[in-house]
Amino acid sequence: MIKFLLWCILFVLCWPLALLALVLYPLVWLLLLPFRLVGIAVGGALSLVWALVTLPARILRKIF
Repeated sequence: MIKFLLWCILFVLCWPLALLALVLYPLVWLLLLPFRLVGIAVGGALSLVWALVTLPARILRKIF
């Protein structure tokens, strides 16, 4: 909702720039999509490593 309100303000102040932003937004989103996917993969891998590192401590906590 905030993005839409900011776009409306930009449209009132400078409509050519607002229309350019409206056209370029999907293209920028498509260009940034691979970086998001890499970020999700790296985050998952780091979570797996952290779970393996803390596994002995969690097992010992359950035993005692």
